[in-house]
Amino acid sequence: MSGHIAGKSIVITGAGGGFGSLVAKKAAALGARVTLGDIDLAAAQGVTDAIIGAGGKAQAVAVDVRDLGQVKALVAAALDAFGRVDVMINNAGIMPLAFFSDHEAAYPAWERCIDINIKGVLNGMVAAYDQMIAAGRGQMVNISSIYGNFPVIGAAVYGASKSAVNFLSESLRVESRGKIKVTTIKPTGVPTTGLSGTVVNQAAGIGIVAHNMSDFMEMVGEMAAGTFPPERLDPEAMDYASLAPEHIADAVIHAIDQPWGVSIAEVTVRAAGDHFVL
Repeated sequence: MSGHIAGKSIVITGAGGGFGSLVAKKAAALGARVTLGDIDLAAAQGVTDAIIGAGGKAQAVAVDVRDLGQVKALVAAALDAFGRVDVMINNAGIMPLAFFSDHEAAYPAWERCIDINIKGVLNGMVAAYDQMIAAGRGQMVNISSIYGNFPVIGAAVYGASKSAVNFLSESLRVESRGKIKVTTIKPTGVPTTGLSGTVVNQAAGIGIVAHNMSDFMEMVGEMAAGTFPPERLDPEAMDYASLAPEHIADAVIHAIDQPWGVSIAEVTVRAAGDHFVL
């Protein structure tokens, strides 16, 4: 690391678990002051307690990212506690994969996806924007997905939501050059984050694995049973098959840990032997 994280005030949505909690812990360990927002306050507080117990500085705030007022209150809490917001990480999201033929079951989840994945990111950008512009510097980090790269079967709404994140990010980057730098993180599939729990129809994953679907489902089954070859879960192996969430968190940390004048605009991290085709 290059030493540009210590002292930064970082706000993270969806910080009670997954990528968000990992980034919070890693950033705090490097000296950042972290505000963890999550709809599940108990989860965010648990991560916060662990950070404080390890000697870091953090606070937990309940937030529903669908509500702009609540996201503004999250940013205000960071300003009150730490004096500024240097980095806003819009991480909260869900992944309701489903076919159009699943619309009866999937529609409520699709509406929630639009509200969280699009409006939630927009709300985070808006909530932090004025303070960053006034300060003359800041960084937005928006968590997108490789699903936003190209439309595929089974991911119409989720993929559209992540494509929207890409558009929002690039639009802000162009408009706010020299004041706010923008980083878009596009995770590949990371089965162990818990995000798969928001999938409506597991068969809808075929769009992102295509001809690798049978191999992928076999891997998922073996991982659940504990029989998947451990050497294929070793990141030192060329055929590393299932990316651990820590690698995505490390990519976020790397993007933040840069001089103010250096902007890492877009990052995709893959396991070299993963099954994803986008």
